[in-house]
Amino acid sequence: MGIIRTKDVVFEYIRRDEEGNVEGIVKAVDNVSINIKQGDFIAVLGHNGSGKSTLAKHMNAILNPTEGTVWVDGMDTKDEKEVWNIRQTTGMVFQNPDNQIIGQVVEEDVGFGPENMGVLTKEIWERVEESLRAVGMYEFRKHSPNKLSGGQKQRVSIAGVLAMHPKCIVLDEPTAMLDPNGRKEVIRAIRGLNQVEGVTVILITHYMEEIIHADKVFVMDQGKIAMEGTPKEIFSRVEELKSLRLDVPQVTLLAYELQKKGISLPNGILTIEEFVEQLRLTMTGRRTTVE
Repeated sequence: MGIIRTKDVVFEYIRRDEEGNVEGIVKAVDNVSINIKQGDFIAVLGHNGSGKSTLAKHMNAILNPTEGTVWVDGMDTKDEKEVWNIRQTTGMVFQNPDNQIIGQVVEEDVGFGPENMGVLTKEIWERVEESLRAVGMYEFRKHSPNKLSGGQKQRVSIAGVLAMHPKCIVLDEPTAMLDPNGRKEVIRAIRGLNQVEGVTVILITHYMEEIIHADKVFVMDQGKIAMEGTPKEIFSRVEELKSLRLDVPQVTLLAYELQKKGISLPNGILTIEEFVEQLRLTMTGRRTTVE
């Protein structure tokens, strides 16, 4: 069994009028079954309202399914006795870092979670240091969070979750409120946690460029898993992504448009470096053929 597994999960939001009468039911997650292995970097894509954030909130028992089952490290999220353990296993990072930062000083904020878990003081400071170093924020440990940029605040939020030593971190659109430089900072920190620390990462996003290094991608639409595969497999299906109201990385789209013009390039090109190399090979091959 994976670190997170869902089977036939359904979640329904009940819409009520001002008097409390049920007006309708919206199925935000519709029969979703996924299996995520320890150490994976998983990305979940989808347009607004696709159900991706609702699914994310099931992964540390913020929400419980209307139907179906979610297991976190083998624990059923509907088991109230396991909620504390589930939330220590899977940490959550949300869109707005200001909603998660409560300390007046960065290192105090990062130490808040371990302190509430009853960790000894000496170990708390060890965890604070290792977590801040992991996200590249150790030099800011004495700063006030109010003086930090958006990207720096988000990295502090991630450090605060990391200090609780979770096996898995779920990031629900953590770069949605950041500028391009802030997004790059946060994604670089997330990749480092996955590759160096071995933390399972589940990244919920609608920025295509953020997922090119993921091990696997799930694309959601109307509460269902519409597509799944590696980034290369997903971005080889440009027209299908467009039909789901999603973009593709600019370099992938450029390669796709050149393909339509008759230039022989492989599907699913993800980076500028890969594009340049493949174009060079194609054009070199053409010149050789002409000669």
